[in-house]
Amino acid sequence: MLVKVYGSAVFGVEATTITIEVHMDKGIGYHLVGLPDNAIKESSYRIAAALKNNNLSFPGKKITINMAPADLRKEGSAYDLPLAMGILVGSDQIKALEIEQYIIMGELSLDGSLQPIRGALPIAIKAKEEGYKGFFLPIQNVKEAAIVAGLDVYGVSNLQEIIDFFAGKGILEPTLIDTRAEFYKTLDFPEFDFSDVRGQESIKRCMEIAAAGGHNIILIGPPGAGKTMLAKRVPSILPPMTLREALETTKIHSVAGKLKEVGLMNQRPFRSPHHTISNVALVGGGSYPQPGEISMAHNGVLFLDELPEFKRDVLEVMRQPLEDREVTISRAKFTVTYPSSFMLVASMNPSPSGFFNDPSMPNTSSPHEMQRYMSKISGPLLDRIDIHIEVTPVPFDKLADDRKAESSVEIRKRVTAAREIQTKRFEEVENIHYNAQMSSKLIREYCALDEQSKELLKNAMERLNLSARAYDRILKVARTIADLDNAPVVISQHIAEAIQYRSLDREGWLG
Repeated sequence: MLVKVYGSAVFGVEATTITIEVHMDKGIGYHLVGLPDNAIKESSYRIAAALKNNNLSFPGKKITINMAPADLRKEGSAYDLPLAMGILVGSDQIKALEIEQYIIMGELSLDGSLQPIRGALPIAIKAKEEGYKGFFLPIQNVKEAAIVAGLDVYGVSNLQEIIDFFAGKGILEPTLIDTRAEFYKTLDFPEFDFSDVRGQESIKRCMEIAAAGGHNIILIGPPGAGKTMLAKRVPSILPPMTLREALETTKIHSVAGKLKEVGLMNQRPFRSPHHTISNVALVGGGSYPQPGEISMAHNGVLFLDELPEFKRDVLEVMRQPLEDREVTISRAKFTVTYPSSFMLVASMNPSPSGFFNDPSMPNTSSPHEMQRYMSKISGPLLDRIDIHIEVTPVPFDKLADDRKAESSVEIRKRVTAAREIQTKRFEEVENIHYNAQMSSKLIREYCALDEQSKELLKNAMERLNLSARAYDRILKVARTIADLDNAPVVISQHIAEAIQYRSLDREGWLG
């Protein structure tokens, strides 16, 4: 007897339907083909124990199971449930006439209970696209899958529940989630608010510009100046996510198995990896590729604290994703692509001692030590960071000031207004949504300068010996400053302010 059950495999952030063909014949044996990994090969032991603990039996027949397409590598323990259902139907222990109309995924424990899986959301999206009636999966994952409208999503706790459903005995209702209501759930007050920051008005201005244009920013200052405190508050002033961004972000976190019974993500992610992180953990990869930190920060913020402490080769692998806003991981038989459109916020000390350019503290670092310290960050990487800004310690009188500073909500209103201008500007340009994403062609079109502005920028380029990429960065930042001013064109005032945000291009940083 031949039975077909349908599961799904996730590659990158997209799913592919897998047909599980179960054939029963005379004899004894268990043959699993179709490029399964070790976790799938071990499934027979979990399935046998789960069946026995639910008063069912593992058939003493020759069982041949093919996972098609046979040339596609399958991985993980999430195929336990569809394999078990195929074996039960194929051995006539249960009747399930409609089983081919459903996608089934789940890892079995030895008692028949189900463990959560990865990638439930992209699987549900694919199931709907291909016209399946429903999707059975562990109850822990049901919220993320149920945000796909038009698909019956059933969260099950154990093997017996799905058996009873097909036998018509149990009552199992599909989970319904109002996607738009879930999306519009917002936090009334952000966890970290700029109103808690005393002083640092110029830094807040930089943060506002960076958020408004999606620009990468690096904060340079001595220990205790407040770099980390400021960075943690950047998500609170970013514009609200669109529904498209929320779905993209949720898919990535679903594939990584990081949702933890959460439905749709409606808050921008903030990722802050430790400086000991490896290349693979940062950009993604592995034998069976998984998204890295830069993809987990998609549509949000990636914060790299103490940038020079990261290994240089780790930082260098970010160069292409920063430019392309996606990362491609190639293996011998397949290639996957993860989106990685994030805002980079980095911080660093200005010198090994941390007190270079601080008039109140002596700089104990030699020129050679300064050179070696700064060389940990390559020029091409710094060129990809639009805004360099110095952070100085806050004087006591400002720290002791009880007056409430401007809140994140107020700053966010200006940022959102500037982003709306950019959205309208680029509405007919594919994959461009804000100023930091502009190509050279778009920069020439939307950042045209008058003679006064050209002369000002020319002098800055010659004096600071700026690269062509730094030239583009200044124009992008100037365009964002103009948008915050609601100015139709970039003028010399905007250029002058943008030039001030290239601290690391100035003379004197190397001692």
